[in-house]
Amino acid sequence: MSELSHRRRMLVLAICCMSLLIVSLDTTALNVALPAMRRELDASVAGMQWTIDAYTLVLASLLMLAGSTADRIGRRKVFMAGLVLFTLGSALCSLAPNLEALIAFRMVQAVGGSMLNPVAMSIITNTFTDPRERARAIGVWGGVVGISMAAGPVAGGLLVDSVGWRSIFWVNLPVGIAALLLTWRYVPESRAHRARRPDPVGQLLVITLLGSLTYAIIETPQKGWVSAEILLFASLAAASLAGLLVYEPRRADPLIDLRFFRSAPFSGATVIAVSAFAGLGGFLFLNTLYLQDVRGLSALEAGLYTLPMAAMVCVLAPLSGRLVAARGPRIPLLVAGCAMAVSGLMLAAFDAETGTVSMFAAYVLFGLGFGMVNAPITNTAVSGMPRSQAGVAAAVASTSRQIGQTLGVAVIGAALAAGMSGAGSSAGATDGFVAASRPGWWIVTGCGLCVLLVGALSSGRWARDTARRTAERLAEPGTGDMDALPAAQSSAARTSS
Repeated sequence: MSELSHRRRMLVLAICCMSLLIVSLDTTALNVALPAMRRELDASVAGMQWTIDAYTLVLASLLMLAGSTADRIGRRKVFMAGLVLFTLGSALCSLAPNLEALIAFRMVQAVGGSMLNPVAMSIITNTFTDPRERARAIGVWGGVVGISMAAGPVAGGLLVDSVGWRSIFWVNLPVGIAALLLTWRYVPESRAHRARRPDPVGQLLVITLLGSLTYAIIETPQKGWVSAEILLFASLAAASLAGLLVYEPRRADPLIDLRFFRSAPFSGATVIAVSAFAGLGGFLFLNTLYLQDVRGLSALEAGLYTLPMAAMVCVLAPLSGRLVAARGPRIPLLVAGCAMAVSGLMLAAFDAETGTVSMFAAYVLFGLGFGMVNAPITNTAVSGMPRSQAGVAAAVASTSRQIGQTLGVAVIGAALAAGMSGAGSSAGATDGFVAASRPGWWIVTGCGLCVLLVGALSSGRWARDTARRTAERLAEPGTGDMDALPAAQSSAARTSS
């Protein structure tokens, strides 16, 4: 792809951010709509988990396939196909007659969504070739997550209270169509120098692993840990993981290139992404049910309550991008881990949600932490990789986020369901819900501590050396990949700052 002017690069960034906006808005607005959907569709806690996890599960399963396909046949082509499918899926969700249909249509949305964020990140990586400029662009990208967190709950609450929960899917239609037209007109086509062959066996193993693991976690509170069905799905997940570890290294073009994980910063970014987004998914799930079912707030009021958290993400995400560009990912990751852990601790040990001031303090701290974490995850994931594999590397980072959110909702929702069942209380009983949600908040605290510890371990001198060696192994002479090495080494050097 030829070098674009600064104005054209900014336009490409804006178009890519539009895709992130509709995907993120859909998730945050949906959380606010969960109680209304549960009442209209007569769904259980597990049913509400599936409306979220059916989407994130399919998304996580297909992200790497979408990234490698985009590298092979063209990033703009796959990106446009994703916009069409996501917009169509949104229209179908707004018409869903029952819970089962809604879950199925959410899966259609997810197929389209899998072609958006990782491919958009690959487009950004190949558009912004200077490491510092790329880090700033990724900071803007992360800021869009903050905007969606601010606008999603408020806009979703307003729509739910005035029109109904189905209207939250309507927002995606004009934005998706506009992004499609702008992509066709302004985004240049790009692809990898060498086409990667499809890996259907690896893809099937990934789908089986994530699907069986998520099903086992969500359904355990109802069926029990030792039920034959749960043990079967847990065993299937373990066998699929083993199959991936054995099969993928034998392929010349694997779906998951396990050599990526020889880089400590890349492996660290993957673990941090899972932990941070598990914390976010669980945080939003518990918070939405508490504010509406226990405090009795309307959907709009519940959305307004989350503004302090969203505002912190919106402000700090671009700042985090600039910090990564100037000093490396270490400082943002340490701040993020501390803030998320303290926020979870306030809710787990001190019942901060029972007091408005303490609840808002916990919101602000979580927003501070999550606002700082996104840019270092993305920048670390793509900086040390050859440009010919940018789509796959970006897809691994995006997959880690979706796996984290899937597991966060599944595990924390299962802990809540088990607590409510054990307490024999209803969701409307304040004391019962607070007690039942406490294990979930401890899990959020653990996610923050994991971000802190892994961030510290994966941003030192030893980590820098592993990133350099991995970049050298992955570079393919004659494809332009060697040009990525100075940027990778520079990025690795900054991680020790």
